[in-house]
Amino acid sequence: MPFENVKITVIRSDRKTLAIQLKNGEIIARAPKRMKEKEIFAFIESKKSWIETHLATQQQRKEALAKVPPLTQEEINALAQKALKIIPQKVDFFAKQIGVTYNRITIRCQRTRWGSCSSQGNLNFNCLLMLLPDEIIDSVVVHELCHRKHMNHSKQFYAEIEKVFPNYPACHKWLNENGRFYLDRLP
Repeated sequence: MPFENVKITVIRSDRKTLAIQLKNGEIIARAPKRMKEKEIFAFIESKKSWIETHLATQQQRKEALAKVPPLTQEEINALAQKALKIIPQKVDFFAKQIGVTYNRITIRCQRTRWGSCSSQGNLNFNCLLMLLPDEIIDSVVVHELCHRKHMNHSKQFYAEIEKVFPNYPACHKWLNENGRFYLDRLP
């Protein structure tokens, strides 16, 4: 075993490649059905440095979160009310810059998503965005509005975002690195 005190789960399927994921301090290896266990564990061992770094980051987040109480229902309701005032203004502003229209805006409290856009042009945003820096909120709004031009995550989609919001890559990185902390505050 390359890691002591770390659970390793191997999930075999019809896939062609081997991949690892860290989730809640556990290593999940997704492997082709016929791959030998020896090969799987050799691959995990080869990623030891990366795994150790990310396990340490997950542990730091867990410790930081333990110091911050979960949000109360009253706090969540207040964030939703604030979002109902702020997000539509931002959507209107950036929709004009991007040159798109939209239908309904809905504010939700979600565990995994910051926003979404339906093919009908309905926009959904997480009320927890109100806990984030203003520039990060803008990046999520622009991301969802650009789906009105490209309903995918293609190069053209990201090029469209960066036309309006050149700092998007840095904001996206920040959200990937820090967003989980805010989502984990949900009761």
